[in-house]
Amino acid sequence: MREIIASGIMVHERPFSIVDDDIFMWAFEYANPNFRRVSRKTARSDCLQLYEAEKNTLKKILNNVSKVSITTDMWKSSHQVVEYMVVTGHFVDASWNLEKRVLNFIKAPPPRRGTDIANAIFKCLRGWGIENKIFSVTVENASYNDSCVRSLKENMSLSSKLVLDGQLFHVRCCAHILNLLVQDGLNTIKDVIHNVRESVKFINSSDARLKSFHEVVELKGLKERKLILDCPTRWNSTFLMLCTASKFKHAFSDYNEKEPHYKYAPSFEDWDKIEKVCKLLEVFNDVTHVISGSDYPTSNLYLAEIQRVKKVIDNAAECFDMFMRDMAKPMKAKFDKYWGECNLLMSIACVLDPRMKLNGIKITFPLLYKTPSDVEKNVEKVKNALQDLYLDYVNLYSQDATSTSGHSEVNVESSTLVDGGQQMDKGMQELLSMVYQSQSIPLTKSELETYLEENLFVPSSTSSFCALAWWKNNSPKFKVLSKMASDILCRRKSH
Repeated sequence: MREIIASGIMVHERPFSIVDDDIFMWAFEYANPNFRRVSRKTARSDCLQLYEAEKNTLKKILNNVSKVSITTDMWKSSHQVVEYMVVTGHFVDASWNLEKRVLNFIKAPPPRRGTDIANAIFKCLRGWGIENKIFSVTVENASYNDSCVRSLKENMSLSSKLVLDGQLFHVRCCAHILNLLVQDGLNTIKDVIHNVRESVKFINSSDARLKSFHEVVELKGLKERKLILDCPTRWNSTFLMLCTASKFKHAFSDYNEKEPHYKYAPSFEDWDKIEKVCKLLEVFNDVTHVISGSDYPTSNLYLAEIQRVKKVIDNAAECFDMFMRDMAKPMKAKFDKYWGECNLLMSIACVLDPRMKLNGIKITFPLLYKTPSDVEKNVEKVKNALQDLYLDYVNLYSQDATSTSGHSEVNVESSTLVDGGQQMDKGMQELLSMVYQSQSIPLTKSELETYLEENLFVPSSTSSFCALAWWKNNSPKFKVLSKMASDILCRRKSH
């Protein structure tokens, strides 16, 4: 019972004084006649004890994890006027389960300096014993985050080698970039959005106005009954507000004639703009759901969704409608700013989807980049990065690589046993190393080569396919490559 009380206090952010509430305690006494009330001091002690127990359990889990990707996000306490940076760890555990765990809340009052935040994050990681296991850091596009990640990268590179020399370390949050693109687009109709928002506020402000509006809606034979007010800082709620309001567009004009105090009715030209914006933002809404939704857990899906965004922006930019071209222009500039250069992590994750492999980037890159030479350059860039990353993992897991039947890697630097169980002489090791390096054809195919040369995997149902599950099932065959895939595919979402 005491553990339940402690859990309830922490989950719902209740003060310890809640244990003084007679009705709250009566519920526990009713459920268990042997229950005895606890004091605030005891409740606090139970919370700390439960926290330490859970922390030790998570430490044991993290101790058996090879790589952890972290995300940072700003949270504001509902009980305090204080902002915190939450640090979340994303990793695949020993059972191939995708895990997301909050590691710490860092008090980050403005003005925020990148080096201070980096030091606080590094202290947090060291407290969990994972400072040498960080694969990537996903952050929003705030200026202090750039200096924070630079400082964090320098600190970590001093004590351990970052994978691919740190090229995958800094990851910009896809959901946040999409938000920036949409905000640029919505800015072109900010006056129209203001009128819709004020219209919804006006109608919903009293029962009399709501009843009067519903009478107009019924006379028009419209099925929609409820107007939705948005949260201005959340574009998807603004999108939902506009989509819902557009279904009432004929009712608004009649209501404007009926209600003398109503001054915010959008014109028919405004409604035309709203419908065009909603059609474009529908794609953004779907993509955000894929990237941020819990139903789509791995990063191999990101590149396909980003090319959808690029396609819809390009179509709007080339539209004969001047309004659509003006709206798409700032969105296109923002897209090129953040995704104009090849995103290695996203691209490698696409290649590690067994349904696509290299075909994924060969098909999407012509849609993302302007010229054939840019496409070819970026395809080669991904291939080289993929090979270099794989070699990093071979060095990390050389014992697993050499034990893979039929897919062994040459690793002459490891301690090799020869006749009589004696260790191979260093001279022989050096000679064999030169012999192997002089061979133009490798002695055996690597796991990466084998994976890329095999036929594409065609699942029976694409809706239920999980790339992480595929790699789990094929981990006996691809012992090293599967470890690399689990670290790459691990979702990095800060929202």
